[in-house]
Amino acid sequence: MSVDGWNTLLVLGGIRSGKSEFAESLVADAPTVRYVATAPEGDPEDTEWATRLAAHRARRPGSWTTEETAADPGRLAEVIAAAGPNETLLVDDLGGWVTVLLDPAHQPADDSATIAELAAAVRASAARLLLVSPEVGLSLVPTTPLGRAFTDALGATNRAVADACDAVVLVVAGQAAWLKPAGAPPRPTVPAPAGPGQAGAPAAPAQPDEALPEVLTPAVAPAPSRAPAGEPTAWAAPTMALPMIATGLVIQPGMELPMPDEYAGPQAIDRLATLDLPGAGLGVLDRVVGFAAATQGTPTPAPWSSLRVLLLHGDHAGGASAGVASGESARRARQARAGQGALARLAAECGASLQVVEAPASAAMEDGPALSAEQVESALRYGWRLAEQAADAGVHVLVLAACGAGTEAAAAAVLAATAGAEPPAVLGRVISEQGLIDDAAWMARCAAVRDALHRTRRSSRDAKEVLAELGGGDIAMATGVLLGATARRIPVLLDGPVGVAAGLVSRDLAGQARHWCLLPDHGGQPAVRLAADVLGLTPLVDLRLNLGEGATALATLPLLNSMLALAAGLPVHPSLRGGADEEEFAEPEPAGPGPTTTEPEPVPPPYEPEFAEPEPAGPGPSRPVTDEPDEPVAVPESPDRRAD
Repeated sequence: MSVDGWNTLLVLGGIRSGKSEFAESLVADAPTVRYVATAPEGDPEDTEWATRLAAHRARRPGSWTTEETAADPGRLAEVIAAAGPNETLLVDDLGGWVTVLLDPAHQPADDSATIAELAAAVRASAARLLLVSPEVGLSLVPTTPLGRAFTDALGATNRAVADACDAVVLVVAGQAAWLKPAGAPPRPTVPAPAGPGQAGAPAAPAQPDEALPEVLTPAVAPAPSRAPAGEPTAWAAPTMALPMIATGLVIQPGMELPMPDEYAGPQAIDRLATLDLPGAGLGVLDRVVGFAAATQGTPTPAPWSSLRVLLLHGDHAGGASAGVASGESARRARQARAGQGALARLAAECGASLQVVEAPASAAMEDGPALSAEQVESALRYGWRLAEQAADAGVHVLVLAACGAGTEAAAAAVLAATAGAEPPAVLGRVISEQGLIDDAAWMARCAAVRDALHRTRRSSRDAKEVLAELGGGDIAMATGVLLGATARRIPVLLDGPVGVAAGLVSRDLAGQARHWCLLPDHGGQPAVRLAADVLGLTPLVDLRLNLGEGATALATLPLLNSMLALAAGLPVHPSLRGGADEEEFAEPEPAGPGPTTTEPEPVPPPYEPEFAEPEPAGPGPSRPVTDEPDEPVAVPESPDRRAD
């Protein structure tokens, strides 16, 4: 499915509304397009109709191929059904197809069955499919039987195809109005359990929506040596909205959420081998091209132009926060809201918006549950809503960050409970504000995690119980963000222990979530290294920045976007081009007359008899000479020869 959130799209519009141009613009960046023409040629004397068809042909790029289906109305469904997942089809238009369907040459026929076959082919299409159709339902009822039959058949076709498509757009006077939001997967509703061991009860009643925090737009700090910044670049087309999930929904294991495109990623990697790239290519950064291609649903992914940073602030009490000054995390959160600090400055440089979210405070996990079951449910739903809000705003990628006290210990406890890690092996050294290693604080954190694991040694270790007993508010909210982003097909950049811990927990709720996550760097943290190995995430770089969770992801974003820009903008290597492109490297013809090469023309050698008799090796004739030879014999000259 594409980055716009649809795989099949119906473009409706009136006469001369610009519907065909709009549909063509949506696939202008596709490397190849199969243009399926449905209209018959018409009367040869109808010059106006011929001019229209010629204008359509002239707009098509040279890389497009054209396929005619006017001879048989059933051919269109066959073409759509046979298209592969790596193909792009543009059908223009269904009005011409209905004209052929009603042609007396194809009657009598079951028109309803033919329309149903077309809708079924559209619904099952694996290709990226656009269908253009005229909207004639807003005009008067035709006065002729044939006119009424056409409008009835076209109306039935439009309704059937619109129901089968992911999205429908109406073009009026060149302006597009989306009638059907793109919603490839059905709403991931999961019924709430009626009680212990019972399922199938209706969902819990929706709770009143809690206000979401303000979205900030950090500004780039002015510098004397820098020229004034120009106008901001417009965001790319926003992600189309999926149905909003009910806030009262109980999120539980086994949810079926969408997966990235399994074909686009490998195709993008294969395409890199054909580009005009010097040297050995992009190295390990080809993985970001494959990831972006899979999450955007196209072999030619675009750079991420709309970004949002979610900074989760939630403190953990008890030994988990040993070595952290009181109020330090709250100061970092206030700093980010004011557009100051490393995270806000990096977000401004990347053109990303910033949302500071207050997570529920977590109790000391060594003494009891960090959160109640109700708080876990609320935090999961709240995180899901944060991802929904970002998707509605057209965000293309989320950066998950955290700044709470004790997050490292909470993440280590989650790793120990879900992946069997040893807490001392995944807890990094504690660095004081003065830059000194605090071993006493590190031992206090290890003891807190050890006691919490001992306290919960008989627990079931399911996702929600891990969040309630060990994870706390920030990890629970981050888990909801990952699930909501997966449902809305938004990739997430993880950076730090909270993000990877949420990734581990989300596996038990929806296994698809980890496939939408990218880990730019492990930051030298042992917990992140282990979690990445368990999740199958390979860090792209090894910068070892220590600027807080989320900062490293923002620091690497310009590099990742530059790789995406290269992959999308570079042409195919000349040696792989065919046809006229190969003539680009042919040797030019000389400017003036004369031969095309500087070598002299060969001079023919003098004629020599093919069977010339060799010269004798010694003196005397080569054979005896008689006084009266039967025929003249040539005798070679010799010093001893006497004259007769």
